[in-house]
Amino acid sequence: MLVSTLGDGDSFSTFVVRTGQMYHVESGAVYHIENVGDGEAEIIAALRSDRPQHFSLQDSVSAMSDAVLGNTYDLPSSAFAAFDRQHSSQIVHRDGPARIPDTAGLPNARLFDMEGQHAPLSYEWGQARLARKQFWAALDDLSMYELEIGGNGMREPHWHPVTGELGYVQSGHARMTVLDPDGSLDTYELHPGEAYFVPRAYPHHIEALGDEGIRFLIFFDQPTPGDVGYRATASAFSREVLSAAFKVPERDLPAFPFTPVDPLIVARANPRDPVVG
Repeated sequence: MLVSTLGDGDSFSTFVVRTGQMYHVESGAVYHIENVGDGEAEIIAALRSDRPQHFSLQDSVSAMSDAVLGNTYDLPSSAFAAFDRQHSSQIVHRDGPARIPDTAGLPNARLFDMEGQHAPLSYEWGQARLARKQFWAALDDLSMYELEIGGNGMREPHWHPVTGELGYVQSGHARMTVLDPDGSLDTYELHPGEAYFVPRAYPHHIEALGDEGIRFLIFFDQPTPGDVGYRATASAFSREVLSAAFKVPERDLPAFPFTPVDPLIVARANPRDPVVG
C-alpha cells in the first residue's frame, strides 16, 4: 500500500507499507491509502474512538461553493463547475497505473515493521511482538500486540487495569473465557477473521484448540496496556491470605511458583478442557 498523509504544520510524508508492517495517522490529518500491488490488499485498522468521525477530501471540498474554492486556489469559480457534489464513498476507483514517488521507500517515523521486530517476549510455546511507544515513538495513546501461541502454549489468565482489549484472529482456532463482574462466564471459540472485545479489568484467558496454534492482533487504547496476571497474584499474598480467600486449608494449597513478573504466555502441560457445545 502507498500511504500519503498531511498533518499539522504542513508536515507531509508518503511511504510504502508492506505485509506485516504497520502505519500510524494522527488524529485530524488528511491521508490517502492506495493499493499499488498486483493483488487485493487487506488492512486491519484500529481507531481510538468507538464512534470515529470521518471527513473525506471530496466532502470537505464539496461543502464549499465554487466561488470560495476559486478564491482559495486563485482560480475562477468556473474551474470547479465539473466537481461531483454527491456524498463520497470511502473506496474509489483509480484510472491508470499507480505512481510511487522515489522517496516512498525511505524510512519513515509513521511506519513500523512489526514482522521485522525481534520479539521482545519469546518462549518455546509462543512469542509476542509489541507495537507501543517504547518501540515506536509515533504512538501516544494506542498500542498493539501480535501474539503467536503454539498448540503447547496458553495466554496466562490476566486482566488489563486501564484498557479494554480488541482482538483480531489472523490464523488458528482458539477458546476465550471472560469473567463478568456478576460472576458469570462468557466462553466462546475464535476463528480466523473474527474479532473479540474484553472490557477494561475483566479477567480473561485464551488458548489454542489445535496443534497449529493461534496468531492474533490485540489493540489497546493506552500507550502501555498493563497486565495483572494470575501467576504474580498468587505470589503477591501470603499463604495465610490465599488460604482464607480460597477457603482451602493452607496445607492443601498448591505449591504456587514464585513469580515476581508475569510471563504473559505459559506452557500448556495439562490436557485442554473439553469443548462444550
